[in-house]
Amino acid sequence: MRAGTAGRRAGRRAPLSRHQLLLLGASFLITVGSFAVLPYMSVLLHSRWGLGLGTVGAVLAAASLIQFGGGVFGAALARRIGLRATMLIALTVRTAGFACFAPGGGGPVFAVVALLLVASGAALYLPANKAYLVAGRPEEERPRLLALSGSAFTTGIALGPVAAAPFVLSEPTALFGAVALLFAAVCGAHALLPPVRDGDRTDRTDRTDRTDRGTGVRGRLPREPFAPAERAPFAYALLSVYVFMYFQHYLALYAIPRMSAASYGFLLMAYALLLAVLQPLLARWTAELPYGRALRLGFGAMALGTAGLATGGPVGIAAGAALMCWAEAVLFLRNELEALARSAAPAATVFGRQRLAAGFGAAAAALFGGPLYGAAERAGDTGLFWLAVAAQSLLLPVAGWAVGRARRDQAAARTTAPAAVPAPGSGPASPSPSPSGSGSGS
Repeated sequence: MRAGTAGRRAGRRAPLSRHQLLLLGASFLITVGSFAVLPYMSVLLHSRWGLGLGTVGAVLAAASLIQFGGGVFGAALARRIGLRATMLIALTVRTAGFACFAPGGGGPVFAVVALLLVASGAALYLPANKAYLVAGRPEEERPRLLALSGSAFTTGIALGPVAAAPFVLSEPTALFGAVALLFAAVCGAHALLPPVRDGDRTDRTDRTDRTDRGTGVRGRLPREPFAPAERAPFAYALLSVYVFMYFQHYLALYAIPRMSAASYGFLLMAYALLLAVLQPLLARWTAELPYGRALRLGFGAMALGTAGLATGGPVGIAAGAALMCWAEAVLFLRNELEALARSAAPAATVFGRQRLAAGFGAAAAALFGGPLYGAAERAGDTGLFWLAVAAQSLLLPVAGWAVGRARRDQAAARTTAPAAVPAPGSGPASPSPSPSGSGSGS
């Protein structure tokens, strides 16, 4: 049963619990605090702590990889000690990171360590946050809950840089101290949540339910395998983030010479607020979309959006950004829902794997995007960069589908044995052995 259909049959939506409301409010405050600082880190590392631009790029790349790829470690920790305990540890680490920035006199090494602490805390927090939000709730509620979570984070992204802009360069020490206090308060609020173990999902298999809840065992839980059915959401999450991060990394470099910095800032704020509104509005429709159609629509929208950016005019840039926003609202949520639906693993494990895929995609976009943009500059037309991204958005999902289809065909060939042809006048042939040595059974 599709999630949206189930939701309509169930009647009215279940109200959000006070714990879910606390978590959504905390998600907003966490992102406001983080994005009051993180968008300015390249400037601060270079101008305040004197790091070279090459070193700044390497530090930011390492922090991004930790923040995304470290989600698998956050999921493993949640599986061992529970979701609330993992979020408390994550927020303590992030509070310590921002507090390390506050004194301002520790030198560049101190600043880099602080930034890596902040990234590590983010890696631990997000899988546990999303898993707690959907813990014990039926499948039809997931789209709305995950969309509301995305909106809370996105609204914080929109407001954080604006709130910090008057202080980040003139009073950075006071700003870091205020953010550290904010994170300490949010950490204290999380202590009010009841403890929940990773694995409290209503759609888990009977075996998993007995392991996680029925026995009452609180020790080490069995490791969940990465099943073949889960590979498609992982691969398409990697590809979608890979294409999307070209837009994230290089839009400023491309757009600011073509519009004022104030106009570009307004565009970013409008993008974030539009995403915060779109994702909850489209959540039920997104959940009802067949996965293949969602992929075609999402990657197609990113191809059209990046092609629109290639026009170079303000209207084309705005239209391209709107299409990228729609693709992010639909494709990213649909990938998460599909990963959850295909997996019997705990929710935090699923979210951690999807974050790992996002980390690989973001790292690949950073690795290839710079040389590609440089080649377009040397050719005298940076619009060619966006046309190359549009082509990748169209071709890479098709290549991924072809590889997946080939693997499925190979797996079917390995598990299906050809029937033996009986000799003339003989009785029925006995089953031929399968490649694994066991009978085919037919």
